[in-house]
Amino acid sequence: MFKRVVAVLLLLAGAGLPALAQNAVPEISGAVLSRDAYPPRVVAFAQGVRGLADVPYWAARGFRPLTLDLYLPPETLKRPANGFPLVLFIHGGAWVSGSAHGNRPFVDFPGVLASLAARGYVVASINYRFVTEARYPAQIHDVKSALRFLRNHAGEYGIDRARSVVWGTSAGGFLAAMAGVSCGMAELSPPTVGKAQMPDAPGACVQGVVAWYGVFDMETLAEQAQIAGAFSRDVARAPEWALLGCFKASCTPEQIRLASPVSLVTPNTPPMLLISGDADRVVPVQQTAEMAARLKQANIRHEVMIMPGLRHSLMGNTPEETRAANLKALEATFRFIDRTIGGGVGKAETVSEE
Repeated sequence: MFKRVVAVLLLLAGAGLPALAQNAVPEISGAVLSRDAYPPRVVAFAQGVRGLADVPYWAARGFRPLTLDLYLPPETLKRPANGFPLVLFIHGGAWVSGSAHGNRPFVDFPGVLASLAARGYVVASINYRFVTEARYPAQIHDVKSALRFLRNHAGEYGIDRARSVVWGTSAGGFLAAMAGVSCGMAELSPPTVGKAQMPDAPGACVQGVVAWYGVFDMETLAEQAQIAGAFSRDVARAPEWALLGCFKASCTPEQIRLASPVSLVTPNTPPMLLISGDADRVVPVQQTAEMAARLKQANIRHEVMIMPGLRHSLMGNTPEETRAANLKALEATFRFIDRTIGGGVGKAETVSEE
């Protein structure tokens, strides 16, 4: 439990996000994905957590190589026989901005992810293609490719292939939910060498989803935004239409279905934790309520946290409200991950303020 607010988790609304380390990020270019040519930077964190920054995980044909950051548990923690559970984090940014290194309004989000790794998890945070580079479903292809990469290197990184949770915020919350509901769907699986599409291997499926203030239903979003006085989806430049490359009624029913987690829930959908503020004017809280209702209808284990008076990114009216809300959401997230995939070896430990 979070009994003290620790220095590494300080929140400051509107503050800039620091780089993962002081040295410059090495440039990666070209079509060949080689970890030998571009070795990841090793970063030391508190509690003995070791970070590997900018690990290339795949390059879709014709696109830049994509990278992820890894946070490995302390060597003092005994590695389970099958490895440590995996948590994959997906940043937000309306599919046009953001990076694996940050998550507004946390000042030091790498420190947050490292604190999760210290509890007995391998944690990965990914970069993915923006809509300026590729239309959907490229972004979910990237998420699944990261899961495949981590599964294929499970022995190297000490990962349990059978235990994973994907966690995202905003645009990343949408992608996390999509990863959870689309296991085995060839239509949303990334291309593989020699074949156009292949269904997900079992290890690419996840056992839990955490989605903070995500979009879950493209069909109802525009109307809900009108009712809530949220950012308008009645304009073609709205983020969701830019993502899909079509505008409202011009999108086909299949485009809408394959980009709406509520439409893809099945009895095999993994447990979910959904968190949102009821004053969100970017993504209406009704999206979260609708997803929760669909999960309930399908008898999927889920938890919902609707936080009163909070806007997007769980922003309150004061820095203190923002800080308290995000720490509460973070505590609920860590607790859900512990219950869903085990781990939590160091869950009673915190980073000292000194």
